[in-house]
Amino acid sequence: MANTKKTSVTKASAALLDLLNQAIARELQVVVQYMWQHVQWGGVKGFAVQSALKSTSMAEMKHAEAIAERLFYLGGTPTTKPTPIFVGETLKQMIARDVKDEEDAIKLYKRIIETARKEGDETTNRLFREILQQEEDHHDLFISLLEEI
Repeated sequence: MANTKKTSVTKASAALLDLLNQAIARELQVVVQYMWQHVQWGGVKGFAVQSALKSTSMAEMKHAEAIAERLFYLGGTPTTKPTPIFVGETLKQMIARDVKDEEDAIKLYKRIIETARKEGDETTNRLFREILQQEEDHHDLFISLLEEI
């Protein structure tokens, strides 16, 4: 399939397109971050979190894809650069950072929902309401894991 710009029926502001690219960069970050944490951590405590990190990484990959498709539809070019990746040296460091990254995502996605609503972009609004719910679930998971470490 050719990489050609589509003409979108929906007009998105430059601000909304930028927010969507920030979301993609964040999703790319945690895809790699959670996967490498899954791969690199072992031991009794690590065993309990490995599958959670792996499945969360895969969920984040789906988010990145959905957001990139939406951004492209709106006439933007999806970024290929993740925000800085933090793997960590201890399990506690890893999960504490993951909690913070999910909190940052929740804040960003609420801004995107608000901006999409203001612009009358119901599709982006709906997409991010769904993703927000999943990010809140990820946050809850990491908070629970942190309490057990």
